[in-house]
Amino acid sequence: MPTASLNDIQMHFEKDGNGTPVILIAGMLSDSASWGPLIAPLLENHTVIRPDNRATGRTTPKLAPTSPQQNASDILALMDHLQIKQAHIVGHSMGGYIAAELAACAHERIKSLTLLCSAPLNLKRSWHLFQTLCDVRKDGPEGLWLRSLFPWLFHHRFFDKPEQIEGAVAASLAYPYAQSLDAMQHQLDALKEYAPKDMAHQLNVPTLALLAQNDLIVPHGEALDQLSQIPQSSIHTIPQSGHSVHWDAPTEVLAHLIPFLKEHNNDN
Repeated sequence: MPTASLNDIQMHFEKDGNGTPVILIAGMLSDSASWGPLIAPLLENHTVIRPDNRATGRTTPKLAPTSPQQNASDILALMDHLQIKQAHIVGHSMGGYIAAELAACAHERIKSLTLLCSAPLNLKRSWHLFQTLCDVRKDGPEGLWLRSLFPWLFHHRFFDKPEQIEGAVAASLAYPYAQSLDAMQHQLDALKEYAPKDMAHQLNVPTLALLAQNDLIVPHGEALDQLSQIPQSSIHTIPQSGHSVHWDAPTEVLAHLIPFLKEHNNDN
């Protein structure tokens, strides 16, 4: 159970495999366990590192001050701790905010940047969604907040099999390192303060952006407008997929991601 004393936290992280490092940064409400379908294919040629962001997983203290910028500083400190000079950085959703902040402040440490269902947008609609989920989790029946969340995350095909829904709810409730309600609210309060204005113009690294055709959280058109302002960007839309694109369409994500990582393995 690897941990590192970084800044003012004890960061938990998972590290597997050999090869050029790839750091996977999870999104809102998620931690190092959220990357399941991508891990084995990436391990074929890479060291895969999955940190638990502040307020998630096994990183402590649970309510340490948090922001995308602070989490980016933690990732940089983790790279120093592991003696990693350069790495590929992949961020999903809010993890994309963290990844972009890292690339903006330490571009010389970044071989490439991949944004999954993420763009320099922080919409108040998302705040409303997550605040409602916090309220439902506080006062509603167990698991109702998860059932309310899943339609925002997954493509409608996910709901064709009731047993799949029930299995996902049960697995989430049984997960021993699930984010607490207090930590969930803490993370959301920090998100409300984040302003990614002009972030696209600060990115000067090779960037792959993968959007989901049916994303209900990150609006496709607005995301495309922002991402197209990144100088070295390649943007693709994954069909028939929702916000959790790496779960809805892992094969399609990997079909773009693996060649991109290989192309930039020897950059810098």
